[in-house]
Amino acid sequence: MPSAFFQQLRSASGVARSLFIYWRPGRQRSLQRLYRPFIQPGTVAFDIGAHLGDRSAAFHALGAHVVALEPQPALAKWFKRLVNQPGVTLLPLAAGPQPGFADIAISVGNPTLSTLATEWRSQVSTRNPGFRQIAWEEKLKVEVTTLDQLIATYGEPSFIKIDVEGFEAEVLMGLTHPVAALSVEFVAGVLEVSHACMEQLARLGDYRFNAIAGEQRKFRWETWQSPEAITQWLNSGADGLASGDLYACRSDHPLLNAPNNLSYHESQHE
Repeated sequence: MPSAFFQQLRSASGVARSLFIYWRPGRQRSLQRLYRPFIQPGTVAFDIGAHLGDRSAAFHALGAHVVALEPQPALAKWFKRLVNQPGVTLLPLAAGPQPGFADIAISVGNPTLSTLATEWRSQVSTRNPGFRQIAWEEKLKVEVTTLDQLIATYGEPSFIKIDVEGFEAEVLMGLTHPVAALSVEFVAGVLEVSHACMEQLARLGDYRFNAIAGEQRKFRWETWQSPEAITQWLNSGADGLASGDLYACRSDHPLLNAPNNLSYHESQHE
Protein backbone atom coordinates (compact mmCIF):
# COMPACT_ATOMS: atom_id res chain seq x y z
CA MET A 1 0.00 0.00 0.00
CA PRO A 2 2.76 2.55 0.80
CA SER A 3 4.37 1.76 -2.57
CA ALA A 4 1.10 2.47 -4.40
CA PHE A 5 0.72 5.71 -2.44
CA PHE A 6 4.20 6.91 -3.43
CA GLN A 7 3.55 5.98 -7.05
CA GLN A 8 0.40 8.13 -6.99
CA LEU A 9 2.35 10.95 -5.36
CA ARG A 10 5.07 10.81 -8.01
CA SER A 11 2.47 10.73 -10.76
CA ALA A 12 0.73 13.79 -9.32
CA SER A 13 4.08 15.56 -9.02
CA GLY A 14 4.89 14.78 -12.66
CA VAL A 15 1.55 16.11 -13.88
CA ALA A 16 1.94 19.24 -11.73
CA ARG A 17 5.35 19.88 -13.30
CA SER A 18 3.86 19.55 -16.77
CA LEU A 19 0.96 21.85 -15.90
CA PHE A 20 3.46 24.52 -14.83
CA ILE A 21 5.58 24.15 -17.98
CA TYR A 22 2.86 23.82 -20.61
CA TRP A 23 -0.01 25.86 -19.17
CA ARG A 24 1.74 28.82 -17.57
CA PRO A 25 0.19 32.27 -18.25
CA GLY A 26 0.97 33.78 -21.64
CA ARG A 27 2.09 30.55 -23.27
CA GLN A 28 -1.09 30.00 -25.27
CA ARG A 29 -0.80 33.42 -26.86
CA SER A 30 2.75 32.77 -28.04
CA LEU A 31 1.89 29.25 -29.26
CA GLN A 32 -0.89 30.67 -31.38
CA ARG A 33 1.53 33.19 -32.89
CA LEU A 34 3.94 30.40 -33.69
CA TYR A 35 1.39 28.13 -35.36
CA ARG A 36 -0.68 30.78 -37.17
CA PRO A 37 1.28 30.48 -40.46
CA PHE A 38 0.66 26.72 -40.50
CA ILE A 39 -3.02 26.53 -39.56
CA GLN A 40 -5.93 28.21 -41.31
CA PRO A 41 -9.49 28.20 -39.92
CA GLY A 42 -11.39 25.13 -41.03
CA THR A 43 -8.31 22.98 -41.65
CA VAL A 44 -7.30 19.82 -39.78
CA ALA A 45 -4.35 19.56 -37.37
CA PHE A 46 -2.95 16.41 -35.76
CA ASP A 47 -1.39 16.42 -32.28
CA ILE A 48 0.54 13.15 -31.97
CA GLY A 49 1.63 12.70 -28.37
CA ALA A 50 -0.80 15.31 -27.06
CA HIS A 51 0.17 15.07 -23.39
CA LEU A 52 -1.83 17.79 -21.55
CA GLY A 53 -3.11 19.39 -24.73
CA ASP A 54 -1.38 22.77 -24.87
CA ARG A 55 -0.70 22.45 -28.61
CA SER A 56 -4.19 21.10 -29.26
CA ALA A 57 -5.64 24.13 -27.50
CA ALA A 58 -3.57 26.48 -29.67
CA PHE A 59 -4.57 24.65 -32.86
CA HIS A 60 -8.22 24.85 -31.85
CA ALA A 61 -7.97 28.54 -31.04
CA LEU A 62 -6.66 29.11 -34.57
CA GLY A 63 -9.79 27.48 -35.99
CA ALA A 64 -8.54 23.97 -36.75
CA HIS A 65 -10.39 20.74 -36.23
CA VAL A 66 -7.92 18.94 -33.95
CA VAL A 67 -7.27 15.21 -33.84
CA ALA A 68 -5.17 14.46 -30.75
CA LEU A 69 -3.59 11.13 -29.78
CA GLU A 70 -2.76 10.44 -26.13
CA PRO A 71 -2.57 6.78 -25.09
CA GLN A 72 -1.85 7.39 -21.38
CA PRO A 73 -5.17 7.28 -19.50
CA ALA A 74 -4.03 9.61 -16.70
CA LEU A 75 -2.93 12.28 -19.17
CA ALA A 76 -6.04 11.82 -21.29
CA LYS A 77 -8.17 12.69 -18.25
CA TRP A 78 -6.25 15.93 -17.78
CA PHE A 79 -6.48 16.68 -21.50
CA LYS A 80 -10.28 16.42 -21.31
CA ARG A 81 -10.36 18.83 -18.36
CA LEU A 82 -8.12 21.38 -20.07
CA VAL A 83 -9.23 21.09 -23.71
CA ASN A 84 -12.89 20.20 -23.57
CA GLN A 85 -13.99 21.86 -26.80
CA PRO A 86 -16.18 20.95 -29.78
CA GLY A 87 -13.93 20.33 -32.73
CA VAL A 88 -11.25 18.58 -30.67
CA THR A 89 -11.19 14.80 -31.04
CA LEU A 90 -9.09 12.95 -28.46
CA LEU A 91 -8.19 9.35 -29.31
CA PRO A 92 -6.63 6.89 -26.79
CA LEU A 93 -4.16 5.70 -29.42
CA ALA A 94 -0.49 5.79 -30.30
CA ALA A 95 0.83 6.25 -33.85
CA GLY A 96 3.37 4.03 -35.56
CA PRO A 97 4.50 2.42 -38.81
CA GLN A 98 1.55 0.03 -39.00
CA PRO A 99 -1.69 -0.55 -37.13
CA GLY A 100 -1.75 -3.00 -34.25
CA PHE A 101 -0.79 -2.96 -30.59
CA ALA A 102 2.43 -2.07 -28.77
CA ASP A 103 3.73 -1.54 -25.23
CA ILE A 104 4.28 2.00 -24.03
CA ALA A 105 6.84 2.36 -21.23
CA ILE A 106 5.49 4.92 -18.73
CA SER A 107 7.65 7.11 -16.55
CA VAL A 108 5.43 7.67 -13.53
CA GLY A 109 7.32 10.72 -12.29
CA ASN A 110 7.82 12.19 -15.79
CA PRO A 111 4.84 11.08 -17.88
CA THR A 112 5.85 13.36 -20.77
CA LEU A 113 8.85 11.03 -21.30
CA SER A 114 6.79 7.86 -21.74
CA THR A 115 7.64 6.10 -24.99
CA LEU A 116 7.16 3.17 -27.35
CA ALA A 117 10.85 3.33 -28.36
CA THR A 118 12.64 0.56 -26.46
CA GLU A 119 16.16 1.12 -27.83
CA TRP A 120 15.84 4.89 -27.43
CA ARG A 121 15.26 4.49 -23.68
CA SER A 122 18.56 2.71 -23.11
CA GLN A 123 20.47 5.05 -25.42
CA VAL A 124 19.16 8.32 -24.01
CA SER A 125 19.71 7.15 -20.43
CA THR A 126 23.37 6.47 -21.25
CA ARG A 127 24.14 9.43 -23.50
CA ASN A 128 22.08 12.30 -22.10
CA PRO A 129 22.81 13.38 -18.49
CA GLY A 130 19.31 14.81 -18.15
CA PHE A 131 17.82 11.34 -18.54
CA ARG A 132 20.05 9.36 -16.19
CA GLN A 133 17.60 9.54 -13.29
CA ILE A 134 14.53 8.79 -15.42
CA ALA A 135 12.82 5.46 -14.75
CA TRP A 136 10.14 3.79 -16.84
CA GLU A 137 8.40 1.69 -14.20
CA GLU A 138 5.14 0.74 -15.90
CA LYS A 139 4.07 -0.74 -19.21
CA LEU A 140 0.73 -0.45 -20.91
CA LYS A 141 -0.42 -2.17 -24.09
CA VAL A 142 -1.96 0.43 -26.37
CA GLU A 143 -3.60 0.41 -29.77
CA VAL A 144 -1.52 1.83 -32.61
CA THR A 145 -2.83 3.61 -35.70
CA THR A 146 -0.98 5.29 -38.57
CA LEU A 147 -0.97 8.81 -39.97
CA ASP A 148 -2.39 7.40 -43.21
CA GLN A 149 -5.32 5.90 -41.30
CA LEU A 150 -5.96 9.19 -39.51
CA ILE A 151 -5.89 11.07 -42.82
CA ALA A 152 -8.31 8.58 -44.37
CA THR A 153 -10.74 9.19 -41.49
CA TYR A 154 -10.33 12.89 -40.71
CA GLY A 155 -8.79 14.45 -43.81
CA GLU A 156 -5.34 15.74 -44.69
CA PRO A 157 -3.90 17.99 -41.98
CA SER A 158 -2.34 21.37 -42.57
CA PHE A 159 0.03 20.62 -39.67
CA ILE A 160 1.15 17.58 -37.67
CA LYS A 161 2.93 17.88 -34.33
CA ILE A 162 4.85 14.70 -33.44
CA ASP A 163 6.37 14.47 -29.96
CA VAL A 164 6.66 10.81 -28.98
CA GLU A 165 10.05 10.44 -27.26
CA GLY A 166 12.24 8.74 -29.81
CA PHE A 167 9.46 7.13 -31.87
CA GLU A 168 9.11 10.02 -34.34
CA ALA A 169 10.67 8.26 -37.34
CA GLU A 170 8.42 5.23 -36.84
CA VAL A 171 5.38 7.52 -36.82
CA LEU A 172 6.54 9.03 -40.13
CA MET A 173 6.83 5.52 -41.58
CA GLY A 174 3.04 5.40 -41.38
CA LEU A 175 2.73 8.35 -43.79
CA THR A 176 2.89 7.76 -47.55
CA HIS A 177 2.46 11.25 -49.05
CA PRO A 178 3.82 14.70 -48.14
CA VAL A 179 1.72 16.90 -45.90
CA ALA A 180 2.08 20.68 -45.84
CA ALA A 181 4.01 21.04 -42.57
CA LEU A 182 4.94 19.16 -39.43
CA SER A 183 7.28 19.11 -36.45
CA VAL A 184 9.26 16.34 -34.75
CA GLU A 185 11.10 16.47 -31.45
CA PHE A 186 14.88 16.09 -31.22
CA VAL A 187 16.93 15.20 -28.12
CA ALA A 188 20.68 15.46 -27.52
CA GLY A 189 22.51 12.14 -27.45
CA VAL A 190 20.05 10.41 -29.76
CA LEU A 191 20.16 12.61 -32.86
CA GLU A 192 20.13 9.50 -35.03
CA VAL A 193 16.36 9.65 -34.51
CA SER A 194 16.37 13.06 -36.20
CA HIS A 195 18.48 11.69 -39.07
CA ALA A 196 15.94 8.90 -39.49
CA CYS A 197 13.14 11.50 -39.57
CA MET A 198 15.04 13.39 -42.29
CA GLU A 199 15.26 10.18 -44.31
CA GLN A 200 11.53 9.61 -43.98
CA LEU A 201 10.75 13.16 -45.04
CA ALA A 202 13.09 12.89 -48.04
CA ARG A 203 11.12 9.81 -49.06
CA LEU A 204 7.90 11.84 -48.95
CA GLY A 205 8.91 14.98 -50.81
CA ASP A 206 10.86 18.24 -50.95
CA TYR A 207 10.93 20.01 -47.56
CA ARG A 208 12.63 23.00 -45.97
CA PHE A 209 13.49 23.09 -42.28
CA ASN A 210 13.78 25.22 -39.18
CA ALA A 211 14.30 24.47 -35.50
CA ILE A 212 13.14 25.66 -32.09
CA ALA A 213 15.19 25.13 -28.94
CA GLY A 214 13.47 23.49 -25.98
CA GLU A 215 10.11 25.03 -25.14
CA GLN A 216 10.88 28.37 -26.78
CA ARG A 217 8.52 29.72 -29.42
CA LYS A 218 11.00 31.31 -31.84
CA PHE A 219 12.68 29.81 -34.87
CA ARG A 220 16.43 29.46 -34.92
CA TRP A 221 16.94 30.80 -38.47
CA GLU A 222 15.17 33.56 -40.37
CA THR A 223 15.66 31.61 -43.61
CA TRP A 224 14.33 28.06 -43.80
CA GLN A 225 17.11 25.55 -44.42
CA SER A 226 17.73 22.86 -47.02
CA PRO A 227 17.82 19.16 -46.07
CA GLU A 228 21.59 19.19 -46.62
CA ALA A 229 22.07 22.14 -44.24
CA ILE A 230 19.98 20.50 -41.52
CA THR A 231 21.81 17.19 -41.92
CA GLN A 232 25.10 19.06 -41.45
CA TRP A 233 23.67 20.88 -38.43
CA LEU A 234 22.63 17.60 -36.85
CA ASN A 235 26.02 16.04 -37.66
CA SER A 236 27.73 18.91 -35.84
CA GLY A 237 25.61 18.31 -32.73
CA ALA A 238 22.65 20.67 -33.27
CA ASP A 239 24.48 23.58 -31.61
CA GLY A 240 24.64 21.59 -28.38
CA LEU A 241 20.93 22.05 -27.72
CA ALA A 242 19.51 19.71 -25.08
CA SER A 243 16.27 19.26 -26.99
CA GLY A 244 13.83 21.02 -29.25
CA ASP A 245 11.65 20.58 -32.30
CA LEU A 246 12.56 20.34 -35.95
CA TYR A 247 9.97 21.93 -38.24
CA ALA A 248 9.46 20.89 -41.86
CA CYS A 249 7.57 22.85 -44.53
CA ARG A 250 6.84 21.42 -47.96
CA SER A 251 8.72 23.46 -50.58
CA ASP A 252 5.48 24.91 -51.98
CA HIS A 253 4.24 26.11 -48.56
CA PRO A 254 3.10 29.77 -48.58
CA LEU A 255 5.25 30.48 -45.52
CA LEU A 256 8.41 29.92 -47.53
CA ASN A 257 7.39 32.51 -50.11
CA ALA A 258 6.05 35.15 -47.72
CA PRO A 259 7.85 38.53 -47.97
CA ASN A 260 7.81 38.80 -44.18
CA ASN A 261 8.10 35.63 -42.16
CA LEU A 262 5.57 36.47 -39.44
CA SER A 263 6.19 33.18 -37.66
CA TYR A 264 9.82 34.15 -37.22
CA HIS A 265 9.55 37.87 -36.51
CA GLU A 266 6.52 37.84 -34.20
CA SER A 267 7.91 35.01 -32.10
CA GLN A 268 11.05 37.00 -31.34
CA HIS A 269 9.00 39.11 -28.91
CA GLU A 270 7.93 36.14 -26.78
